[in-house]
Amino acid sequence: MKIVINPKYKHLTQFVESVPSIFPTQGESIYKARNEIKVFNVDGIAINVKAYKVPIFINRIVYSFFRETKAQRAYDYALKLLSLGVETPAPIAYIIETRGGLVARTYFISLHTPLDGNFRLFGDVSIPFETVRPLAEAFARYTAELHEKQVLHVDYSPGNILFEKKEDGSYRFSLIDINRMKFCEVDEREGCKAFARMWGIEEFFRTVARVYAEARGFDVERCTKLILDFQNEEQAYRDRKYARRDKIAAFKEKLKGLF
Repeated sequence: MKIVINPKYKHLTQFVESVPSIFPTQGESIYKARNEIKVFNVDGIAINVKAYKVPIFINRIVYSFFRETKAQRAYDYALKLLSLGVETPAPIAYIIETRGGLVARTYFISLHTPLDGNFRLFGDVSIPFETVRPLAEAFARYTAELHEKQVLHVDYSPGNILFEKKEDGSYRFSLIDINRMKFCEVDEREGCKAFARMWGIEEFFRTVARVYAEARGFDVERCTKLILDFQNEEQAYRDRKYARRDKIAAFKEKLKGLF
């Protein structure tokens, strides 16, 4: 087992080392699907632990010999983001368990962010867009700042950008689920494509396109077309994906009825 601890959090070594043994039975689970996230209270500190699912066999080989694990990337990228002035939960440690000489379960440990607003609200048609327009504009400017800093979140989806409104009316943002990042020059096309996985009505995307284009000195009409085209492509992909999933589920139910 490999354990790497951020020197700033050496005082949490005992907790970090205990994570593999206590994770199954302790902590408050706040997300559970392919991976699971739990929050632990350690001496009054809220700590977030993300346990990644054991990879399929071929990926166990890849992560063992050719590529960093998701946990290690999340840790390294968090340090990189913070060095660039981009907010993300402070990384505490990562753990790599092995089985038969290959990577098995891995963990990424960080401080738990107090921010709880996420962009799924833009998919809620019951919320009048005018009430959230300032947030959409602030988000577009924030994204432009990220891209100018050569930061590209590959999984820029609603649940991975947290925010809160500050007392002065401005917004604070934080990136999570950061194991898929690129640190490179972000051109107009790549920057516009980053918004494809967001949810919202057309007015949301038009607003984001206008503010983003103005912030980066791009043509507003061209950015708007690119963002809408990429979003429509992504939505069509999701529709096909969910249709296939529904067909498979229906087929499985039909098979159950035959036996």
